[in-house]
Amino acid sequence: MLVEAPNLGLRALFFDVFGTLVDWRTSVAREAAAILRPQGIDLDWAQFADAWRAEYQPGMEEVRSGTIPFSKLDVLHRRNLERLLPRLGVTGLSEATLRDLTLSWHRLDAWPEVPAALARLKTKFLIAPVSNGNISLMADLARRNALPWDAILGAEIAGDYKPKPRVYEAACAAFDLAPAQCMMVAAHSNDLQAAAASGLRTAHIARPNEHGPGKGESAPTVPVDFAAKDLAALADRLAV
Repeated sequence: MLVEAPNLGLRALFFDVFGTLVDWRTSVAREAAAILRPQGIDLDWAQFADAWRAEYQPGMEEVRSGTIPFSKLDVLHRRNLERLLPRLGVTGLSEATLRDLTLSWHRLDAWPEVPAALARLKTKFLIAPVSNGNISLMADLARRNALPWDAILGAEIAGDYKPKPRVYEAACAAFDLAPAQCMMVAAHSNDLQAAAASGLRTAHIARPNEHGPGKGESAPTVPVDFAAKDLAALADRLAV
């Protein structure tokens, strides 16, 4: 059952970033094309973005399982890129090109309504990303898209990756709040399910085109406190 905001006692909102706040697929495809086309490389750029993203969870699972020590997402993105490129027949890229490609993830564009909606939400709540992205990545996305964070929390603060409980719990602790005073906002039901298991409230944002047209979550698949068509609609629901 959905509940009304005044009954929640909320103090802080935590946000997933990739897919929820920023359009990683279109942005990575654009950046890859701009970097590689001048070198005579032609790929299906959207498929390239999808293939790189497909390495995301397996790379983090190496950390979550203890197979490798905690590594920043930039490091994992670079490792995943080096695994992917030979499969696409791309070899011989310079170090500068590989670094520039890796930093594509620092140059993602927000979904259109996000900056203004976050500014509204900040008038009533503490707001912070709780993302698997590292701090420098989150800072660059914030500056690029005018995301007005009160703090940058998430994987690098916790030393682990979502959906491990420590990531959500460390975010609450950073603001000296109980989990029930915090809400996780995400476009991914598995993220929200894990946050709820740690005692946080949850809000689902529909991003039906995250992975391409019609390839995203248009509605949650788990119980949530709020479900909204976009971030502006959530701000409306929370009366800001």
